[in-house]
Amino acid sequence: MQSSASPYKRVLLKLSGEALAGDAGFGIAPEILSHIAGEVAAVANTGVELGIVIGGGNFFRGMSETAADMDRINADYIGMLATVMNALALQQALEAAGCVSRVQSALPVPSVAEPYVRARALKQLAQGRVLVFAAGTGNPLFTTDSAASLRAIEIGADIMLKATKVDGVYDSDPMSNPDATRFTQLTYTEVLQKQLKVMDATAITLCRDHKMPIRVFSIHEEGTLRRAVSGGDEGTLIYEE
Repeated sequence: MQSSASPYKRVLLKLSGEALAGDAGFGIAPEILSHIAGEVAAVANTGVELGIVIGGGNFFRGMSETAADMDRINADYIGMLATVMNALALQQALEAAGCVSRVQSALPVPSVAEPYVRARALKQLAQGRVLVFAAGTGNPLFTTDSAASLRAIEIGADIMLKATKVDGVYDSDPMSNPDATRFTQLTYTEVLQKQLKVMDATAITLCRDHKMPIRVFSIHEEGTLRRAVSGGDEGTLIYEE
């Protein structure tokens, strides 16, 4: 049932693995995991249907220095397995927050997760379950941002929300440049032309071609997810008329 407080019936949330790590920069910070699960549960309890794509950069990234001497294909598969670990941790936190959830993996790991099947995903979303999509697209050479764009389109999401450590898209890195300027709105074309480091070009192009709006916001501030889902002016909105 759609929440009267939200203009969206179904939402795809993209979480980076780094968002779970906190200041440590590696692994999973329990307090951050609990905070994110609470934010997601609060939204799910309003009746908005939620799918989540999670990254694995807090454990392993296929293009990191750690993977520099590895075969790129194998490195990407290791990264996909890292997303499975994060998905299982998030599922447990969601259940602890009173939110019924399932993990669907694009890589077959039947002992711990269901396989990703679009028809099953649509049915479970309609039943009010939060779905955590793991292992990206199941293919090397594609980022979890591209996987998020793909899943958003496949499940018929009304918007993709990209949760980050900063409160939107800036013209330069706000962590290193105190004078960086935040955009409130951008078009897909502007993102590509300005080479803004929001998502990779494949992900942006997929959203552009399928008219999937993207809102980039900080997940670490209290209530930002609820405000974004309610249509609030959080972070940066990327779309095109």
